Amino acid sequence: LQEPEEKKIALELLETEQAYVNRLHLLDQIFYAELMKEAKTGKVVPEEVVKMIFSNISSIYQFHAEFFLPELQKRMEDWNRNPRIGDVIQKLAPFLKMYGEYVKNFDKAVELITAWSEKSPPFQELIADIQKRKVCANLTLQHHMLEPVQRIPRYELLLKDYVRKLPPESPDRGDAEKALEMIFMVAKHSNAAIAEMERLQNLWVVYQRLGLEDDIVDPSNELIKEGPIQKVSTRNNSTSEKYLFLFNNMLLYCVPKVIQVGAEFQVHLRMDVDGMKVRELNDTQFPHTFLVSGKQRTLELQARSEEEMNAWIK
Repeated sequence: LQEPEEKKIALELLETEQAYVNRLHLLDQIFYAELMKEAKTGKVVPEEVVKMIFSNISSIYQFHAEFFLPELQKRMEDWNRNPRIGDVIQKLAPFLKMYGEYVKNFDKAVELITAWSEKSPPFQELIADIQKRKVCANLTLQHHMLEPVQRIPRYELLLKDYVRKLPPESPDRGDAEKALEMIFMVAKHSNAAIAEMERLQNLWVVYQRLGLEDDIVDPSNELIKEGPIQKVSTRNNSTSEKYLFLFNNMLLYCVPKVIQVGAEFQVHLRMDVDGMKVRELNDTQFPHTFLVSGKQRTLELQARSEEEMNAWIK
């Protein structure tokens, strides 16, 4: 007899959950616990740093090991009499908000591991020692730490599949659909946290390339496009190499620095997007040229190709 599709998916959820709990156990009970024990001796690494690396992994581990996995196991043992998992996943969803903190902290955690591995050989040795154990399966601490970041999208995929394969009259339909919606909201929340973190990091890198000019560093800015451009000078019929950064609120017209110490660019002009007009120029001498006019001034710019010009104009 062929197992119904939805049961296969529910079993896959259970199997991956079991493997996931083992991974969380490794992170919390082995890496975190042993590093903490060493930290308490005061020689290897400060306790604060270990806590910062592992964030709230303990709460995540406890929740999955003591609540979600056992509930899922009970459901699957009872499947033939009562084929449903939607209700358990509804109980799981609100707790997944705990991941927000872990996910936001992830990049910083990886940076701390790198920094302290360089600073403290005993710290590096302890991690290397744990990584050699069979339970680590030849993977690094950083690799294991990525698992919680990837777990919520995995729930979402499995549950989507589960709902798709449920027969219309299944007693689990209503619950499973509601559970999927809840997981979707949490995933969106967690993805938004990741996206926001990436946006801020990219923004910071751009600010560094611009030499961190005070009036430009603003966390709410969004970089839309950047790239080299030629400035056309009609006075002496020539062009010169410039560089543009287009944000949601301003255009920075920059000159690449010859000597790159610190900043890569010097901001020559800052133009507000508010009130800015852009149009193509049909200039036979300088093809792919467009005009940007703002409150501050007007620039005649030449792109390297028609596509590039259109991309800027758009």
